[in-house]
Amino acid sequence: MKCYVKKFSDLDTLTFFKLAKARVDIFVVEQECAYPELDDVDILEETRHIYYLDSDGEVVAYSRCYQKTSQVTAIGRVIITEPNRGKGLASKLMKESLSVCKNLWPDYKVQLSAQTHLTPFYESLGFKAISDTYLEDGIPHTDMELTQ
Repeated sequence: MKCYVKKFSDLDTLTFFKLAKARVDIFVVEQECAYPELDDVDILEETRHIYYLDSDGEVVAYSRCYQKTSQVTAIGRVIITEPNRGKGLASKLMKESLSVCKNLWPDYKVQLSAQTHLTPFYESLGFKAISDTYLEDGIPHTDMELTQ
């Protein structure tokens, strides 16, 4: 399994298709949320797509890092494909995502919008809640910020 970190302009069309399909399969189909999964953040020059492919070239994990404001970066669209869950990939992906944020934006805060049931996982990585729980596309979320 290999990790890649790329800008949108460096992704070939087949890879972007696979990444987009994995995101839609999870966020739209599996979680039954009809919303525009692809957005303008994907194509921003500063956005980085972090993903792992298996030996067959299939997506097993994905996230994206981007500049949210002038002093805040964000990690979002964090997924582990269904057959690859429970194998420790989420921690590996998040550590790589945090590394990307720190390398590109060393003095920025790092935030994410976590599905609330996953807040204990993000807390284990050094994040803390900075908002009350709210509904986003019908799913409870909590905004979190890295404290380390």
